[in-house]
Amino acid sequence: MLSIFPDYYHKFRCTASRCLHNCCIGWEIDIDENTASFYNSVSGDMGKRLRESIASEDDVSHFILKEGERCPFLNSQNLCDIIISLGEEHLCTICREHPRFHNQLPGRVESGLGMCCEEAARLILSETSPVEFLTEGTAECEDEIVALRDEVIKKLQDRSKTIDERIGDMLTACDASLPERTCSQWADFLSGLERLQDSWTDMLTLLNDKGDTADLAAFDAHMQNRQTEYEQLLIYIVYRHMANAPDFDEVAPRVAFAALCYRLLHTLGAVIYNEKGDFTFEQQLGLCRMLSSEIEYSDENLYALLTELY
Repeated sequence: MLSIFPDYYHKFRCTASRCLHNCCIGWEIDIDENTASFYNSVSGDMGKRLRESIASEDDVSHFILKEGERCPFLNSQNLCDIIISLGEEHLCTICREHPRFHNQLPGRVESGLGMCCEEAARLILSETSPVEFLTEGTAECEDEIVALRDEVIKKLQDRSKTIDERIGDMLTACDASLPERTCSQWADFLSGLERLQDSWTDMLTLLNDKGDTADLAAFDAHMQNRQTEYEQLLIYIVYRHMANAPDFDEVAPRVAFAALCYRLLHTLGAVIYNEKGDFTFEQQLGLCRMLSSEIEYSDENLYALLTELY
């Protein structure tokens, strides 16, 4: 079995209480069967607390969120009482692995970090060298979609071309295109999907009101030395989603999704720059984290968008 991961993968360290967007707040946290069984065996006060804080629906256990949608084991210092009391090895799979993802493909497992985590997004976007994908083990079979995906990544890393030219090459290679819609029309579509955060609603309103009149040329001049942020964004999306296509017909909407994410984030950056006279790395990070949380981490939203791009 071949294992693949980007070169920044093992650099990730959770910032715990320093995180501004805690993954233990606002998310329903399912508990895998083995961990649920262990929690049910814990004795004493901690065992009692565990059983009082867990509910089951359709044979799936999950933590009962407290006020403010906080995990019941997230203490006042924003640290995890399960880690403190039982050790990190007794976290449920979701908590132990987040924000890591693992795509199971024929003969290989591709791992990475999800941009819904601000520290993961920081690692990805701050890489100025072309990302490399490291391997462990040996491949058991070849996959034509993976081979095409790897060619697309090479095209996106061709720094002799502009980002727009690279996106054009990507779409052409996959026989894909973006629907001809205005930013306002995309904002309307996205506003009809499930939304987690008011801040995302605010961004969609901004996109709807000012996206189609944004001064992109002025913004591009401001960002001329920061194009690697968009390169890394595009490669992250292509790496995470393209090889998951069940057949070649499903490849096009996935690369169109990458192109659309760039267009939305690039336009929002321009709107913010036009209004504020600046657009910082932290603002870029925040936009990418929001988009990932709202789209990538909602199966319903991601499916709806891919269907729209089909």
